[in-house]
Amino acid sequence: MSVFVVRTVSPLTLIALLMLASTTVVTAKGPLKVFILAGQSNMEGHAKVETFDYIGDDPETAPLLKKMRGKDGKPHICQGVRISYLTGIGEKNGEGFGPLTTGYGSRRNPTEDGGKIGPEFTFGITMDDAFEEPVLIIKTAWGGKSLFYDYRPPSAGPYQQTEKDLERNRNSPENGGHYYRMMISHVKHVLSDIQRVCPDYDASEGYEIAGFVWFQGFNDMVNREVYPLPDKDDTSNRFSKYTQWLGNLIRDVRKDLDAPELPVVIGVMGVGGKNPNEGNAAFREAMTATADLPDLKGSVTPIQTSEFWDESLAVVAGKRDKLRQMRHLLRTNNKNHANKDGTMSPEQQQDYITQFEADLITPEERTRWERGASNAGYHYLGCAKTFAVMGDAFAKAILELRQQ
Repeated sequence: MSVFVVRTVSPLTLIALLMLASTTVVTAKGPLKVFILAGQSNMEGHAKVETFDYIGDDPETAPLLKKMRGKDGKPHICQGVRISYLTGIGEKNGEGFGPLTTGYGSRRNPTEDGGKIGPEFTFGITMDDAFEEPVLIIKTAWGGKSLFYDYRPPSAGPYQQTEKDLERNRNSPENGGHYYRMMISHVKHVLSDIQRVCPDYDASEGYEIAGFVWFQGFNDMVNREVYPLPDKDDTSNRFSKYTQWLGNLIRDVRKDLDAPELPVVIGVMGVGGKNPNEGNAAFREAMTATADLPDLKGSVTPIQTSEFWDESLAVVAGKRDKLRQMRHLLRTNNKNHANKDGTMSPEQQQDYITQFEADLITPEERTRWERGASNAGYHYLGCAKTFAVMGDAFAKAILELRQQ
Protein backbone atom coordinates (compact mmCIF):
# COMPACT_ATOMS: atom_id res chain seq x y z
CA MET A 1 0.00 0.00 0.00
CA SER A 2 1.30 3.46 -0.92
CA VAL A 3 1.32 6.20 1.73
CA PHE A 4 1.31 9.86 0.68
CA VAL A 5 2.93 12.26 3.15
CA VAL A 6 1.64 15.75 2.38
CA ARG A 7 3.20 18.73 4.14
CA THR A 8 2.13 21.96 2.44
CA VAL A 9 -0.07 21.62 -0.64
CA SER A 10 -2.62 23.76 -2.38
CA PRO A 11 -6.31 22.78 -2.30
CA LEU A 12 -6.15 21.87 -6.01
CA THR A 13 -3.18 19.60 -5.44
CA LEU A 14 -4.93 17.95 -2.50
CA ILE A 15 -8.03 17.31 -4.62
CA ALA A 16 -5.87 15.79 -7.36
CA LEU A 17 -4.19 13.47 -4.87
CA LEU A 18 -7.51 12.36 -3.44
CA MET A 19 -8.86 11.64 -6.94
CA LEU A 20 -5.74 9.58 -7.71
CA ALA A 21 -6.14 7.62 -4.50
CA SER A 22 -9.81 6.96 -5.15
CA THR A 23 -9.14 5.57 -8.66
CA THR A 24 -6.09 3.45 -7.79
CA VAL A 25 -6.97 -0.21 -7.32
CA VAL A 26 -4.44 -2.72 -6.05
CA THR A 27 -5.07 -6.16 -7.55
CA ALA A 28 -3.42 -9.50 -6.99
CA LYS A 29 -1.16 -10.52 -9.84
CA GLY A 30 -2.25 -14.13 -9.99
CA PRO A 31 -0.35 -17.39 -10.50
CA LEU A 32 3.27 -17.41 -11.59
CA LYS A 33 3.47 -18.26 -15.31
CA VAL A 34 5.97 -21.07 -15.93
CA PHE A 35 7.36 -21.77 -19.38
CA ILE A 36 9.61 -24.70 -20.25
CA LEU A 37 12.16 -24.40 -23.05
CA ALA A 38 14.00 -27.56 -24.13
CA GLY A 39 16.21 -28.83 -26.94
CA GLN A 40 19.77 -29.03 -28.15
CA SER A 41 22.43 -26.52 -29.24
CA ASN A 42 20.12 -24.03 -30.94
CA MET A 43 17.94 -23.92 -27.85
CA GLU A 44 21.15 -23.30 -25.93
CA GLY A 45 21.85 -20.43 -28.34
CA HIS A 46 25.17 -19.42 -29.90
CA ALA A 47 24.52 -15.77 -30.77
CA LYS A 48 27.07 -13.49 -29.15
CA VAL A 49 25.87 -10.28 -27.53
CA GLU A 50 28.38 -8.42 -29.73
CA THR A 51 26.05 -8.98 -32.71
CA PHE A 52 23.20 -6.97 -31.16
CA ASP A 53 23.95 -3.80 -33.16
CA TYR A 54 23.15 -5.69 -36.36
CA ILE A 55 19.53 -6.00 -35.20
CA GLY A 56 19.24 -2.22 -35.34
CA ASP A 57 20.43 -2.08 -38.95
CA ASP A 58 17.04 -3.40 -40.08
CA PRO A 59 14.11 -0.98 -39.55
CA GLU A 60 11.80 -3.95 -39.00
CA THR A 61 13.81 -5.34 -36.08
CA ALA A 62 15.19 -2.10 -34.64
CA PRO A 63 12.18 -1.76 -32.27
CA LEU A 64 12.95 -5.22 -30.86
CA LEU A 65 16.54 -4.17 -30.17
CA LYS A 66 15.23 -1.27 -28.07
CA LYS A 67 13.47 -3.80 -25.85
CA MET A 68 16.66 -5.84 -25.56
CA ARG A 69 18.61 -2.88 -24.15
CA GLY A 70 18.06 -0.48 -21.32
CA LYS A 71 18.27 3.28 -21.63
CA ASP A 72 21.95 3.03 -20.75
CA GLY A 73 22.57 0.83 -23.78
CA LYS A 74 23.31 -2.23 -21.66
CA PRO A 75 21.37 -5.51 -22.00
CA HIS A 76 17.88 -5.34 -20.56
CA ILE A 77 17.27 -7.07 -17.22
CA CYS A 78 13.72 -8.43 -16.97
CA GLN A 79 12.76 -7.89 -13.36
CA GLY A 80 9.43 -9.60 -13.99
CA VAL A 81 11.05 -12.75 -15.40
CA ARG A 82 13.29 -15.26 -13.66
CA ILE A 83 15.11 -18.11 -15.35
CA SER A 84 16.58 -21.44 -14.28
CA TYR A 85 18.87 -22.99 -16.87
CA LEU A 86 20.18 -26.55 -16.65
CA THR A 87 22.99 -27.33 -19.08
CA GLY A 88 26.47 -28.77 -19.23
CA ILE A 89 28.97 -30.86 -21.17
CA GLY A 90 28.92 -34.61 -20.68
CA GLU A 91 27.96 -35.39 -17.12
CA LYS A 92 29.14 -32.00 -15.83
CA ASN A 93 25.78 -30.31 -15.53
CA GLY A 94 24.86 -27.31 -13.48
CA GLU A 95 22.20 -24.66 -13.04
CA GLY A 96 22.37 -20.95 -13.65
CA PHE A 97 19.49 -18.84 -12.41
CA GLY A 98 18.47 -15.26 -11.75
CA PRO A 99 16.60 -12.39 -13.41
CA LEU A 100 16.39 -12.92 -17.17
CA THR A 101 19.01 -11.03 -19.16
CA THR A 102 21.67 -11.89 -21.71
CA GLY A 103 24.17 -14.64 -21.06
CA TYR A 104 21.68 -17.50 -20.76
CA GLY A 105 22.67 -18.89 -24.15
CA SER A 106 25.33 -21.57 -24.56
CA ARG A 107 27.63 -21.73 -21.53
CA ARG A 108 30.98 -23.41 -20.97
CA ASN A 109 30.41 -23.12 -17.24
CA PRO A 110 26.70 -23.73 -16.49
CA THR A 111 26.74 -21.22 -13.65
CA GLU A 112 28.46 -18.35 -15.49
CA ASP A 113 27.32 -15.81 -18.08
CA GLY A 114 28.24 -17.23 -21.47
CA GLY A 115 28.05 -13.95 -23.38
CA LYS A 116 25.42 -15.41 -25.73
CA ILE A 117 21.68 -15.61 -26.18
CA GLY A 118 19.29 -18.23 -27.43
CA PRO A 119 15.53 -17.84 -27.94
CA GLU A 120 14.94 -17.41 -24.19
CA PHE A 121 15.90 -13.72 -24.04
CA THR A 122 13.26 -12.19 -26.29
CA PHE A 123 10.84 -14.99 -25.38
CA GLY A 124 10.98 -13.72 -21.81
CA ILE A 125 10.81 -10.07 -22.82
CA THR A 126 7.64 -10.74 -24.81
CA MET A 127 6.08 -12.72 -21.98
CA ASP A 128 6.99 -9.98 -19.51
CA ASP A 129 5.08 -7.52 -21.69
CA ALA A 130 2.12 -9.89 -22.03
CA PHE A 131 1.54 -10.81 -18.38
CA GLU A 132 0.88 -8.83 -15.24
CA GLU A 133 1.85 -11.98 -13.36
CA PRO A 134 5.51 -12.85 -12.78
CA VAL A 135 7.13 -15.24 -15.25
CA LEU A 136 9.53 -18.14 -14.75
CA ILE A 137 11.44 -19.78 -17.59
CA ILE A 138 12.87 -23.24 -16.95
CA LYS A 139 15.33 -24.03 -19.73
CA THR A 140 17.07 -27.37 -20.28
CA ALA A 141 19.34 -27.68 -23.31
CA TRP A 142 22.46 -29.58 -24.28
CA GLY A 143 24.39 -29.54 -27.54
CA GLY A 144 24.40 -32.55 -29.86
CA LYS A 145 21.39 -34.38 -28.39
CA SER A 146 18.93 -36.50 -30.34
CA LEU A 147 15.24 -37.22 -29.88
CA PHE A 148 15.57 -40.84 -30.97
CA TYR A 149 18.00 -41.60 -28.10
CA ASP A 150 19.01 -38.78 -25.73
CA TYR A 151 15.56 -37.21 -25.27
CA ARG A 152 13.71 -40.45 -26.01
CA PRO A 153 10.35 -40.20 -24.21
CA PRO A 154 9.11 -43.10 -22.05
CA SER A 155 6.11 -43.92 -24.23
CA ALA A 156 8.36 -44.40 -27.28
CA GLY A 157 9.56 -47.65 -25.74
CA PRO A 158 13.12 -48.93 -25.37
CA TYR A 159 15.67 -47.79 -27.92
CA GLN A 160 16.57 -50.42 -30.51
CA GLN A 161 20.30 -50.28 -31.21
CA THR A 162 21.42 -50.07 -34.81
CA GLU A 163 24.10 -52.32 -36.27
CA LYS A 164 26.69 -49.57 -35.84
CA ASP A 165 25.57 -49.04 -32.24
CA LEU A 166 26.27 -52.69 -31.55
CA GLU A 167 29.60 -52.62 -33.41
CA ARG A 168 30.76 -49.57 -31.43
CA ASN A 169 29.17 -50.59 -28.14
CA ARG A 170 27.23 -47.32 -27.82
CA ASN A 171 23.68 -46.06 -27.17
CA SER A 172 22.69 -48.78 -24.71
CA PRO A 173 18.90 -49.12 -24.37
CA GLU A 174 19.01 -48.55 -20.60
CA ASN A 175 20.50 -45.07 -21.08
CA GLY A 176 18.02 -44.05 -23.74
CA GLY A 177 15.97 -41.05 -22.65
CA HIS A 178 18.57 -39.88 -20.14
CA TYR A 179 18.13 -36.22 -21.10
CA TYR A 180 14.34 -36.48 -21.12
CA ARG A 181 14.53 -37.67 -17.52
CA MET A 182 16.98 -34.89 -16.63
CA MET A 183 14.61 -32.33 -18.15
CA ILE A 184 11.59 -33.54 -16.20
CA SER A 185 13.60 -33.96 -13.01
CA HIS A 186 14.92 -30.42 -13.22
CA VAL A 187 11.50 -28.91 -13.85
CA LYS A 188 10.12 -30.72 -10.82
CA HIS A 189 13.14 -29.70 -8.76
CA VAL A 190 12.61 -26.02 -9.54
CA LEU A 191 8.87 -26.21 -8.92
CA SER A 192 9.39 -27.94 -5.58
CA ASP A 193 11.07 -24.82 -4.17
CA ILE A 194 10.18 -21.90 -6.41
CA GLN A 195 11.36 -19.25 -3.97
CA ARG A 196 14.92 -20.49 -4.44
CA VAL A 197 14.78 -19.14 -8.00
CA CYS A 198 11.98 -16.58 -7.57
CA PRO A 199 12.50 -14.90 -4.19
CA ASP A 200 9.25 -12.92 -4.49
CA TYR A 201 7.11 -15.94 -5.34
CA ASP A 202 3.73 -15.83 -3.60
CA ALA A 203 2.80 -19.40 -2.73
CA SER A 204 -0.78 -18.35 -2.04
CA GLU A 205 -1.14 -17.40 -5.72
CA GLY A 206 0.49 -20.62 -6.90
CA TYR A 207 1.84 -21.29 -10.38
CA GLU A 208 0.65 -22.40 -13.80
CA ILE A 209 2.74 -24.38 -16.29
CA ALA A 210 1.76 -22.17 -19.18
CA GLY A 211 3.73 -23.36 -22.20
CA PHE A 212 6.42 -25.64 -23.61
CA VAL A 213 8.82 -24.89 -26.48
CA TRP A 214 10.76 -27.67 -28.23
CA PHE A 215 13.69 -26.58 -30.42
CA GLN A 216 15.84 -29.52 -31.47
CA GLY A 217 16.51 -31.69 -34.46
CA PHE A 218 19.92 -31.39 -36.05
CA ASN A 219 21.27 -34.70 -34.73
CA ASP A 220 18.18 -36.52 -35.96
CA MET A 221 18.20 -34.74 -39.30
CA VAL A 222 21.73 -35.89 -40.19
CA ASN A 223 21.35 -39.47 -38.90
CA ARG A 224 21.10 -42.17 -41.58
CA GLU A 225 21.15 -45.18 -39.29
CA VAL A 226 17.94 -44.56 -37.35
CA TYR A 227 16.41 -42.78 -40.37
CA PRO A 228 17.82 -44.75 -43.36
CA LEU A 229 17.64 -43.39 -46.88
CA PRO A 230 14.56 -44.74 -48.68
CA ASP A 231 14.58 -47.00 -51.71
CA LYS A 232 14.38 -45.22 -55.03
CA ASP A 233 10.64 -45.79 -55.48
CA ASP A 234 9.74 -45.15 -51.83
CA THR A 235 7.91 -41.82 -51.51
CA SER A 236 7.34 -42.01 -47.75
CA ASN A 237 9.09 -39.60 -45.42
CA ARG A 238 12.18 -41.31 -43.94
CA PHE A 239 11.75 -39.18 -40.80
CA SER A 240 8.21 -40.33 -40.03
CA LYS A 241 9.46 -41.90 -36.78
CA TYR A 242 10.51 -38.44 -35.63
CA THR A 243 6.89 -37.30 -35.98
CA GLN A 244 5.78 -40.25 -33.86
CA TRP A 245 8.47 -39.79 -31.20
CA LEU A 246 7.92 -36.05 -30.89
CA GLY A 247 4.23 -36.77 -30.38
CA ASN A 248 5.25 -39.22 -27.64
CA LEU A 249 7.43 -36.56 -26.02
CA ILE A 250 4.66 -33.96 -25.95
CA ARG A 251 2.18 -36.41 -24.42
CA ASP A 252 4.72 -37.60 -21.86
CA VAL A 253 5.68 -34.06 -20.83
CA ARG A 254 2.01 -33.23 -20.30
CA LYS A 255 1.51 -36.40 -18.29
CA ASP A 256 4.68 -36.15 -16.19
CA LEU A 257 4.03 -32.50 -15.33
CA ASP A 258 0.28 -32.96 -14.84
CA ALA A 259 -0.49 -30.34 -17.51
CA PRO A 260 -2.85 -32.08 -19.97
CA GLU A 261 -3.73 -28.90 -21.87
CA LEU A 262 -0.17 -27.56 -22.05
CA PRO A 263 0.31 -25.34 -25.15
CA VAL A 264 3.31 -26.50 -27.18
CA VAL A 265 5.42 -24.75 -29.81
CA ILE A 266 7.76 -26.69 -32.08
CA GLY A 267 10.69 -24.71 -33.48
CA VAL A 268 11.05 -26.40 -36.87
CA MET A 269 14.69 -26.80 -37.90
CA GLY A 270 15.45 -24.00 -40.36
CA VAL A 271 19.22 -23.94 -40.92
CA GLY A 272 19.92 -23.21 -44.55
CA GLY A 273 16.91 -20.97 -44.99
CA LYS A 274 14.08 -21.26 -47.48
CA ASN A 275 15.82 -23.49 -50.01
CA PRO A 276 16.62 -26.70 -48.11
CA ASN A 277 18.06 -29.80 -49.69
CA GLU A 278 15.85 -32.86 -50.02
CA GLY A 279 16.80 -34.35 -46.66
CA ASN A 280 16.35 -31.09 -44.74
CA ALA A 281 12.99 -30.50 -46.40
CA ALA A 282 11.78 -33.98 -45.44
CA PHE A 283 12.86 -33.46 -41.85
CA ARG A 284 11.04 -30.14 -41.64
CA GLU A 285 7.90 -31.83 -42.93
CA ALA A 286 8.21 -34.53 -40.26
CA MET A 287 8.60 -31.97 -37.47
CA THR A 288 5.68 -29.94 -38.76
CA ALA A 289 3.45 -33.01 -39.11
CA THR A 290 3.52 -33.53 -35.34
CA ALA A 291 1.10 -30.63 -34.92
CA ASP A 292 -1.39 -32.44 -37.17
CA LEU A 293 -1.56 -35.64 -35.12
CA PRO A 294 -5.26 -36.00 -34.24
CA ASP A 295 -4.88 -35.74 -30.46
CA LEU A 296 -2.42 -32.82 -30.66
CA LYS A 297 -4.05 -30.71 -33.34
CA GLY A 298 -5.05 -27.29 -32.07
CA SER A 299 -2.77 -27.33 -29.03
CA VAL A 300 0.57 -27.59 -30.83
CA THR A 301 1.97 -25.00 -33.24
CA PRO A 302 5.00 -25.39 -35.51
CA ILE A 303 7.11 -22.29 -36.15
CA GLN A 304 9.19 -22.41 -39.34
CA THR A 305 12.51 -20.98 -38.18
CA SER A 306 13.75 -20.94 -41.78
CA GLU A 307 11.82 -17.66 -41.97
CA PHE A 308 14.40 -16.11 -39.63
CA TRP A 309 17.49 -17.35 -41.50
CA ASP A 310 19.67 -14.40 -42.55
CA GLU A 311 20.32 -14.94 -46.24
CA SER A 312 22.66 -11.97 -46.61
CA LEU A 313 24.94 -13.39 -43.90
CA ALA A 314 24.66 -16.84 -45.45
CA VAL A 315 26.04 -15.48 -48.72
CA VAL A 316 29.11 -14.23 -46.88
CA ALA A 317 29.38 -17.54 -45.02
CA GLY A 318 29.54 -19.33 -48.35
CA LYS A 319 32.39 -17.10 -49.48
CA ARG A 320 34.23 -17.66 -46.21
CA ASP A 321 33.91 -21.40 -46.83
CA LYS A 322 35.61 -20.91 -50.20
CA LEU A 323 38.37 -18.99 -48.46
CA ARG A 324 38.94 -21.83 -45.99
CA GLN A 325 38.95 -24.31 -48.85
CA MET A 326 41.59 -22.30 -50.71
CA ARG A 327 43.83 -22.28 -47.63
CA HIS A 328 43.55 -26.06 -47.52
CA LEU A 329 44.28 -26.42 -51.24
CA LEU A 330 47.43 -24.33 -50.95
CA ARG A 331 48.67 -26.21 -47.87
CA THR A 332 48.13 -29.59 -49.53
CA ASN A 333 49.73 -28.63 -52.87
CA ASN A 334 46.55 -29.39 -54.80
CA LYS A 335 47.44 -30.09 -58.42
CA ASN A 336 44.76 -27.75 -59.74
CA HIS A 337 45.80 -24.66 -57.77
CA ALA A 338 48.55 -22.11 -57.34
CA ASN A 339 50.80 -24.15 -55.06
CA LYS A 340 50.64 -27.38 -57.09
CA ASP A 341 54.43 -27.67 -57.16
CA GLY A 342 54.75 -26.90 -53.42
CA THR A 343 57.16 -24.00 -53.90
CA MET A 344 55.08 -21.32 -52.17
CA SER A 345 56.39 -20.29 -48.76
CA PRO A 346 53.94 -19.74 -45.87
CA GLU A 347 54.32 -15.98 -46.43
CA GLN A 348 53.53 -16.33 -50.14
CA GLN A 349 50.52 -18.49 -49.35
CA GLN A 350 49.24 -15.83 -46.96
CA ASP A 351 49.73 -13.09 -49.57
CA TYR A 352 47.79 -15.21 -52.05
CA ILE A 353 44.97 -15.73 -49.54
CA THR A 354 44.85 -12.01 -48.71
CA GLN A 355 44.38 -11.13 -52.37
CA PHE A 356 41.92 -13.99 -52.89
CA GLU A 357 39.83 -12.74 -49.99
CA ALA A 358 39.91 -9.13 -51.25
CA ASP A 359 38.62 -10.26 -54.64
CA LEU A 360 36.00 -12.56 -53.10
CA ILE A 361 34.51 -10.62 -50.17
CA THR A 362 33.61 -6.95 -50.45
CA PRO A 363 34.28 -4.50 -47.61
CA GLU A 364 30.52 -4.17 -47.11
CA GLU A 365 30.17 -7.94 -46.75
CA ARG A 366 33.05 -8.11 -44.31
CA THR A 367 31.46 -5.40 -42.17
CA ARG A 368 28.11 -7.15 -42.30
CA TRP A 369 29.67 -10.40 -41.14
CA GLU A 370 31.53 -8.76 -38.29
CA ARG A 371 28.36 -7.06 -37.08
CA GLY A 372 25.93 -9.92 -37.53
CA ALA A 373 27.57 -13.34 -37.31
CA SER A 374 29.41 -15.19 -34.56
CA ASN A 375 29.08 -18.92 -35.29
CA ALA A 376 28.53 -21.60 -37.93
CA GLY A 377 25.57 -22.23 -40.20
CA TYR A 378 24.20 -25.09 -38.09
CA HIS A 379 23.89 -22.52 -35.30
CA TYR A 380 22.04 -20.02 -37.49
CA LEU A 381 25.37 -18.23 -38.03
CA GLY A 382 25.37 -17.10 -34.38
CA CYS A 383 23.18 -14.16 -35.40
CA ALA A 384 21.44 -12.42 -32.50
CA LYS A 385 18.91 -10.95 -34.91
CA THR A 386 17.80 -14.46 -35.87
CA PHE A 387 17.51 -15.68 -32.29
CA ALA A 388 15.78 -12.49 -31.16
CA VAL A 389 13.05 -12.70 -33.79
CA MET A 390 12.76 -16.43 -33.18
CA GLY A 391 12.27 -16.10 -29.42
CA ASP A 392 9.65 -13.41 -29.94
CA ALA A 393 7.81 -15.64 -32.43
CA PHE A 394 7.84 -18.61 -30.06
CA ALA A 395 6.33 -16.48 -27.30
CA LYS A 396 3.61 -15.03 -29.52
CA ALA A 397 2.70 -18.52 -30.74
CA ILE A 398 2.28 -19.70 -27.14
CA LEU A 399 0.13 -16.67 -26.36
CA GLU A 400 -2.05 -17.38 -29.38
CA LEU A 401 -2.52 -20.99 -28.34
CA ARG A 402 -3.54 -19.86 -24.86
CA GLN A 403 -6.30 -17.69 -26.33
CA GLN A 404 -7.91 -20.55 -28.23
